[in-house]
Amino acid sequence: MDVEVLAGRDAVHQAIGRELGPGEWFTIDQRSVDGFADVTEDHQWIHVDPERAKSGPFGTTIAHGFLTLSLLPHLANSARRFEGVSMGVNYGLNKVRFPRPVAVGARVRARVTIADATDLEGDGVQVVQRVTVEIEGEDKPAVVADWVTRTYF
Repeated sequence: MDVEVLAGRDAVHQAIGRELGPGEWFTIDQRSVDGFADVTEDHQWIHVDPERAKSGPFGTTIAHGFLTLSLLPHLANSARRFEGVSMGVNYGLNKVRFPRPVAVGARVRARVTIADATDLEGDGVQVVQRVTVEIEGEDKPAVVADWVTRTYF
């Protein structure tokens, strides 16, 4: 899969409304889920107890929604890349939904639509990206997020 390269503000503006991707598949494993649980102190059994989770509502352990959300930079970067960047920062999220849980062992990938871009003072651009995280073989996505970043060229 080819990564769409956006080199400079003009390229970002020209990409408004276009879907970029999909990115590369990424496997959610139990080690990552357990590590996220340790870092966030969220050790709910649906995430970290494979034996109990077998008889739970999902039939297996599932990734934390916020774990999947935290993968946006990695997943989006395999669908699109900003080139010539001196600095990029997260500015926030306008809207986030978790339509479907991600089972441990599942593969996810991102599709990115540049929803909006606003020039900032200097050489920056504020970009609103609609990121849809797909689950291989599922009809509903894991995450749909309007992610706001500030990118400086």
